[in-house]
Amino acid sequence: MDVQTDYQKTLDYLYDKLPMFSRLGSAAIKKDLTNTIKLCEAIGNPQDKFKSIHIAGTNGKGSSSHMLSAIMQQSGYKTGLYTSPHLVDFRERIRIDGEPVTKEWVIDFVTKHKDTIEIIEPSFFEVTVAMAFAAFAEAGVDIAIIETGLGGRLDSTNVITPVLSIITNISYDHVDLLGHTLPEIATEKAGIIKQNIPVVIGEQNQETSRVFFEHAVHKQTTLYYADAMWDLVRTSQSATHQHYKAIHRAKREMFDLSSDMQGAYQYHNIKTVLAATELLIALGYNIQLETAFQALSKVKKLTGLKGRWDVLQAHPLIIADVAHNPAGLKEVIQQWQRVEAARKHIVLGFVKDKDVSTALSLFPKDHTYYFCNAQMPRALQAAELQKMAADYGLEGNVYESVADAVSSARDAMQQNDVLLITGSFFITGEAITYLNVNNGMLFPTALE
Repeated sequence: MDVQTDYQKTLDYLYDKLPMFSRLGSAAIKKDLTNTIKLCEAIGNPQDKFKSIHIAGTNGKGSSSHMLSAIMQQSGYKTGLYTSPHLVDFRERIRIDGEPVTKEWVIDFVTKHKDTIEIIEPSFFEVTVAMAFAAFAEAGVDIAIIETGLGGRLDSTNVITPVLSIITNISYDHVDLLGHTLPEIATEKAGIIKQNIPVVIGEQNQETSRVFFEHAVHKQTTLYYADAMWDLVRTSQSATHQHYKAIHRAKREMFDLSSDMQGAYQYHNIKTVLAATELLIALGYNIQLETAFQALSKVKKLTGLKGRWDVLQAHPLIIADVAHNPAGLKEVIQQWQRVEAARKHIVLGFVKDKDVSTALSLFPKDHTYYFCNAQMPRALQAAELQKMAADYGLEGNVYESVADAVSSARDAMQQNDVLLITGSFFITGEAITYLNVNNGMLFPTALE
């Protein structure tokens, strides 16, 4: 059997046969949990066979999920991790102790359950959620970190009853589906709050606090605010790590902490994860703070995380970040402004359903832009993006593909220049794939 051929055929079936949000947008979203419940029942309700932590939020949920996974792994727990979307290989979505499920496992799952899939007609995301639950149950994980895909209340992952729920933050994204105000969006995210299950709120916001409080009262549970539990002061930054003083507010204790997560915005996520860790300890998990700090220093190594302020090349410097909405991009651009360089270049692309105008208003005018679009129907076409960008004084050429844009940027760069690749998971993923093929020294193009 040619595993790679069969694996590609399996992926083609999943991508082409099933409604897929990354391809179709809101048309792929099912408005209730019926299909997920049916699919899970058909495969034996695997979500009931392991303990889990559920994470929602506008930004930071992927980084927070990987950090928590690293901490649980480092503490000796067999840990499942489900995140989305993937950047390079589908199997990035489903990991056990940092290792993706095998190609053979993906092939076998789809082959075994193909008839059920065709009867129920679930979306791509609904199938991948069920697939992850099955993988974690089969592997007998001690704990699984489950990241929501979109929202929370009606997200396919919301069939689990976790030991802990986490909502990282609330800002504007997917407003056509989640609501046009922060309280409306918060209401959707708060849908993951379960009866008597403690909840960590990563970042407080006056507009959303009442929403979370009311949900917590209704579900007879307790909210824990990360900002009230931990403070974090960045002391220095090296080529590979950020260094902090972590202050436990109640105990008035201070610790040294280093993180291999280079984005300045990780400041918020680290506090969220420290608060979650403290609650897990209170719930009886055998985690030492020292062990948690060790894990935070090597999250990428332990979990395989990519795409968060990733240095893809050192000379000249190329950085990629998956930031894709105004709140996320604001943080990235603030950090980007602190990078010193002779000239700055940005490869930029978005999907159609983002607030592109607000995002473009955040970008500096004195850079060279390379406008492109990912190879997917939901992508905003590069020529249209160029026109929109011109309204904000951003100038650059249009490229037929992400690969062409990255290639042209690299050709134009001098040794003291820098390049940022951002705007979308899909732009970042295609850029990483291109650089893998051409550099042979970055991330593997396919996980083995």
